[in-house]
Amino acid sequence: MIFPLLTQFCPETGEVKGVTPQDRYLDKLAGKFLDDLAYRQAVQNGNPLVYSVSSLESAHGDGQLHYGIGKLMPGKIGSEYYFTFGHLHAHRPAAEVYVGLSGQGLMLLQHEISGETQVQPLKPNTVVYVPGYTAHRTINTGANPLIYLGVYPAQAGHDYGIIAQKNFDNVVLEVDGQPVMMDRREALAYHSNQRIQKNQRN
Repeated sequence: MIFPLLTQFCPETGEVKGVTPQDRYLDKLAGKFLDDLAYRQAVQNGNPLVYSVSSLESAHGDGQLHYGIGKLMPGKIGSEYYFTFGHLHAHRPAAEVYVGLSGQGLMLLQHEISGETQVQPLKPNTVVYVPGYTAHRTINTGANPLIYLGVYPAQAGHDYGIIAQKNFDNVVLEVDGQPVMMDRREALAYHSNQRIQKNQRN
């Protein structure tokens, strides 16, 4: 065999031996967060790293697998937790599994055809199965980096186009110290009320 069979990584840091991660800074998530004013201020005040992915594509062809280690930093824009861009698979029937390694977070899942949306916990000792035809986004709801492993068919590919155009129908906000999934329109109303209350207090 001409491809490596062994990968070494650190579940606490997300570092993968011999692999340079692909970093995604906040400015690459323009238009994705609910609070655009807070988003633009955060970009101007340092444009922090939001997440990185170390991808391994050892073999190609039918029956082969690709995988990657993700590291999603803790933080919020307004009351919305940091998240990954999210994607569908270019080969829509392809499923994926995510394995939580360290940190605390959620997987936001939205079926492309039915629109059915749900969140599942992603933390140590959990596996989230992402069915085919399902857009998925990782969200860090904790105080430390969220580290996870994703395994998917080699032919799956990544389709970011629909998310770039439409975004997810639901968001996850911190409400009274807890993560809560809301319809995007409901979340916009909640956000507006919070801003009004804050201005009244000031």
